[in-house]
Amino acid sequence: QVQLVESGGGLVQPGGSLRLSCAASGSIFSINSMGWYRQAPGKQRELVASITSGGTPTYADFLKGPWTISRINAKNTVYLQMNSLKPEDTAVYVCNAEVDESRSTQYRKIYWGQGTQVTVSS
Repeated sequence: QVQLVESGGGLVQPGGSLRLSCAASGSIFSINSMGWYRQAPGKQRELVASITSGGTPTYADFLKGPWTISRINAKNTVYLQMNSLKPEDTAVYVCNAEVDESRSTQYRKIYWGQGTQVTVSS
């Protein structure tokens, strides 16, 4: 019973920037990690970036520009700042969270958001 709500997607020109947000709510004891995946038409879903509760980030190898993932643990929210966007960045970006619904890891579960569309085009 955890919901991930994404926002911040839209249409942007090449070279522009977007800031994606994902807020988790529901039966949350703690969130071990949160991240962003993306899926473009005809391609497999791939990890963009993730971040642990301790603030350690991981970025995909395809990243060329200064994209930054961050989070506010108290708000169960993760952000993805995307700069210097290119047409090939066009995809549905999906939020992911590994959630502990109680102190016991027996209740750990991975949740996915519905996704937000990012379109980079002139």
